[in-house]
Amino acid sequence: MIRKTDVKDAVGSPLCHDITAMYEGFKGALFKRGHVIEEKDIETLLDIGKKTVYVGEVEEGMLHEDDCALRLAAMAQTEGTHYEGPSEGKMLLFADTKGMFRVNVRLLEKINSIGDITVATLPDHFRAEKGDRLASMRIVPLFTEEEKIREAEKLCAKEPLLNLLPYRELTAGIIITGSEVYNGRIKDRFEPVIRNKLAYYPGRISDIKICDDDMDMITASARELIDKGADLLIFTGGMSVDPDDLTPGAIKRLGADIISYGVPAQPGNMTLIAYLSDIPILGVPGAAISMPTTMLDVMLPQIYTGLKFTKQDIIRLAEGGLCRMCETCHYPVCTFGRY
Repeated sequence: MIRKTDVKDAVGSPLCHDITAMYEGFKGALFKRGHVIEEKDIETLLDIGKKTVYVGEVEEGMLHEDDCALRLAAMAQTEGTHYEGPSEGKMLLFADTKGMFRVNVRLLEKINSIGDITVATLPDHFRAEKGDRLASMRIVPLFTEEEKIREAEKLCAKEPLLNLLPYRELTAGIIITGSEVYNGRIKDRFEPVIRNKLAYYPGRISDIKICDDDMDMITASARELIDKGADLLIFTGGMSVDPDDLTPGAIKRLGADIISYGVPAQPGNMTLIAYLSDIPILGVPGAAISMPTTMLDVMLPQIYTGLKFTKQDIIRLAEGGLCRMCETCHYPVCTFGRY
């Protein structure tokens, strides 16, 4: 039987819960669950404002917060990650590799609606780094009915709650369009930008083609890159609404299925996403040259996981699709690109 008792009367009894303290230079469990209280502990407990503690054994049908946290973590095992804890009643999920973190938002809402259970995560589609804290799981009270945990477990047995999708190795082919670049009138500025963006992901760039504003040249260059093994095509330039811009037409001539030409997000409004069979194709507008973060950055993680964009994915980009233009860019730790 769990009982709440004055700390002075708890000497010799085991604690039923971690006791957390916070003072300069320290925040954590000062006394762990199971610690048998001694006379010398009384003053320490009083100093952190603890006049009473819970001691005793858990009643049948009830679960302690640590046991709940362990079972919540067990129901949401995720490849490429590990859990730490329980500490202060919670389990924390950490990334062991970089990848795109996915959250089953609908299922997460169901679990958090059960009562007492709290599961907090990073946003869906988050570009996670190795070592990132991805999720936290705990119950709010010290104890809860086991049936609530069983309900959550049943829900997660039907579909996964969390996923960390690794990036695949892709061979990228890049096509830079524009007569001014092709004829050497101006220096191309796209290549270093694209190289820098792709360097974050596994794989390589097979070749870079610079094309005149000529439909036949652009499509022939694309087919040549595909024949050489490119499984990702990136077109730069010629993505505005100018009638002289040929890139979207060239992509269509290849036979690609254009998912969207234009996205409800800025910068990168005129971004194009298409697929030629399983080969993703991106049309990158000029904003990528002048802005540190555009829709190119938002789309690359999903492309490198192998998940195809749908039209609905593009529509969902609208919420969070407006960059705040911070003086110092903090992407992806910001509101931009949530979908």
